Amino acid sequence: MTLREIVNLLDATVHTGENRLDEEITQAFASDLMSEVLTLTDTPLLITGLCNMQTIRTCDMATLDYALIVRNKKPTDEMLELAEDNDMVILSCRYSMFRTCGILYQAGLKPLY
Repeated sequence: MTLREIVNLLDATVHTGENRLDEEITQAFASDLMSEVLTLTDTPLLITGLCNMQTIRTCDMATLDYALIVRNKKPTDEMLELAEDNDMVILSCRYSMFRTCGILYQAGLKPLY
């Protein structure tokens, strides 16, 4: 599934990385605990409700390129600047984490584990 398909399925907003929307995403991981994110060995789409600088810094440390922020939260300009500096794709949508994961799973996106 491409990022563009994810954006369409969720009616998501693309905050950074518009030039990367045709990239394939095969797996996703959902968490608000950044300590869990740091244990990842693959590079899935991160689905999170945590919307602060820690999210971007954690993605950078875990070498994650894609983050989807749920629950209608909006990233700050500071977050987006850091994400752009690290060539990350930041999306957001209005749905809960549960609903977001359900939509993506039903559309064929696989869980990390």
